[in-house]
Amino acid sequence: MAKKMSISVLDLLTKIPASDVEIDPSEINLNLLKKFDRHGPRYTSYPTADRFVEAFNAATYTVQAGKRNIGGIHRPLSIYAHIPFCNTLCFYCACNKIITKNRAPAEKYLSYLQRELVMQAALFQDQLLVEQLHLGGGTPTFFSDQQLRTLMESVQRNFILVPNGEYSIEIDPRSVADSTIPALRAMGFNRLSIGVQDFDQEVQQAVHRIQSEEETLKVINTARREGFKSISIDLIYGLPKQTTEKFSLTLDKIIDANPDRISLFNYAHLPHLFKPQRRIQDQDLPTPEIKLEILRMAIKKLTRANYVYIGMDHFAKANDELTIAQQQGRLHRNFQGYSAHANCDLIGLGVSAIGNIGAAYSQNYRTLEEYYDHLDQGTLPIMRGLVLNMEDLLRRSIIQSLMCHFELSMDAIETAYPIDFKSHFSAELIELQEHARAGLLNIKDGWITITPKGRLLIRSICMVFDQHLRADKAREQQRYSKVI
Repeated sequence: MAKKMSISVLDLLTKIPASDVEIDPSEINLNLLKKFDRHGPRYTSYPTADRFVEAFNAATYTVQAGKRNIGGIHRPLSIYAHIPFCNTLCFYCACNKIITKNRAPAEKYLSYLQRELVMQAALFQDQLLVEQLHLGGGTPTFFSDQQLRTLMESVQRNFILVPNGEYSIEIDPRSVADSTIPALRAMGFNRLSIGVQDFDQEVQQAVHRIQSEEETLKVINTARREGFKSISIDLIYGLPKQTTEKFSLTLDKIIDANPDRISLFNYAHLPHLFKPQRRIQDQDLPTPEIKLEILRMAIKKLTRANYVYIGMDHFAKANDELTIAQQQGRLHRNFQGYSAHANCDLIGLGVSAIGNIGAAYSQNYRTLEEYYDHLDQGTLPIMRGLVLNMEDLLRRSIIQSLMCHFELSMDAIETAYPIDFKSHFSAELIELQEHARAGLLNIKDGWITITPKGRLLIRSICMVFDQHLRADKAREQQRYSKVI
């Protein structure tokens, strides 16, 4: 008799206990990387955004949002708003951005964001509680203090921000006035994400992002004085002109600044996809050997400084919400990375923004012209999306569990879905034997458990369960960065 799918599949899977074993960077070597360091997705969603289809439009989204209000299911909301403007170009950047020093377009864009907010709120009836909000970019602080205040007032007119929610904004220290950080705190923001990448001047010149340690520390110190409860720093390894010694000095300065979270991203050099990267010379990039040395050194320094390796790219203090969520089995991964809010539906606002309502993903149009045109016509500016089928949901649960907790219970999957795990994933289990022989994971007593040295290659392991990628191997090299 077929097992009946449980509606509490996420709850069931996130009861898996997180391992507290730290990774050992010395166990990662070039031979291992040559074997498993494939081009692959970062799995901020499954299926990944490049699998979305244009048959999914505003009408489809409206139907999916309506289903959210049926059956007494009351899920809180998360809001992401994309602010695409930057006044300078960083050569490494792969984000959807508009480079301009003219501030006039910001006011028009703000007015259209407000229209979209009203239209989105109308779809969710009386279920308007928001637990999480994030402004990303581009550079959100391209908006003036007053424009940001207007945007937050619009959010609060249309939705209900719960007390003590997670309200964050990405900051470029080069684009904030003395008034900005206190103003953001007064607006309700309680988390800052600060882009640094590298303090070394030669590296900064090579990527066209000149940002002093002094202006960065000024923002951090002001945020602490104003009562922000969390500060996150973004770093990138693998940039041109980087060396182990120079990046070590940057890390020392970051550790002294004592942020709550540190993201250590691998620079993905894909000049055939991202035009600004063509200004980076291949000969200036660190070799695979140096890149691995930088990563090993960084992990060693950060873990010695009492940062916990949460998962791909992310480190957090032991008392941080992400660390606690992982220990309690509540950690989640979405389009902004790791999150402690696993139970939220995500509304995406602005150009190229992605949303996730129930079992459906959506993405807005990428250009201002298309975005404005659809809102002028009174329709949501949704370019494409995807309604997940049962197989997608099944595989998403598996990838989420591996990405967030480094282990997976086959019994939990069988309880939640009408399958026999070993039969359904027979090909995947055979493929995983190669990872097991390399010491990246163990398969025993109904569990798949990622070993400490397998954690850095978790993307490669998750790719085994990606049925879309299995059917389209050619896309790996064209669309995705390498794991390390």
